[in-house]
Amino acid sequence: MLIGEFSQRTGLSADTLRYYEKEGLIKPRRSDSGRRDYSEDDIKWAEFILRLKETGMPIREIRRYAKLRAEGAETLDKRLEMLIIHRERLNAQITQLNEHRNRLDDKIEFYKGEIAKKD
Repeated sequence: MLIGEFSQRTGLSADTLRYYEKEGLIKPRRSDSGRRDYSEDDIKWAEFILRLKETGMPIREIRRYAKLRAEGAETLDKRLEMLIIHRERLNAQITQLNEHRNRLDDKIEFYKGEIAKKD
C-alpha cells in the first residue's frame, strides 16, 4: 500500500512516517519506481512502535529495539530484556499514578465533607 493509505490506517502523518523511516524505525519495501510499498506487517510494526512510544519508551530505545528486530531471531533475548525493563518502568509509573490519584481522592473527599458541614 502507498504512504497515503498507510498513513490513514495507522493514524501517522506522512511526515512522521518519513521521519520514522529516516530514523530506521520503519523500512518499507520500494517499488521498481522507488515508491514506498507498505505491508500489513508494517502496520502491525507501526502500531507496536506507537504502543512503545505511548507507554513512555524513549525514541533512542525504540530505535535500538528496531535495530535488534532487523537483525533477526538471534536478538530475541535482547529484545525480551528490553521489554521486561520497559514493563518494570511502566509498572512503577502506574503505581505512582495510582498513589497520586488516591491522594487526590482523599482531598476531594475532605472538601466534600467540609462543604457538607456548611450546609
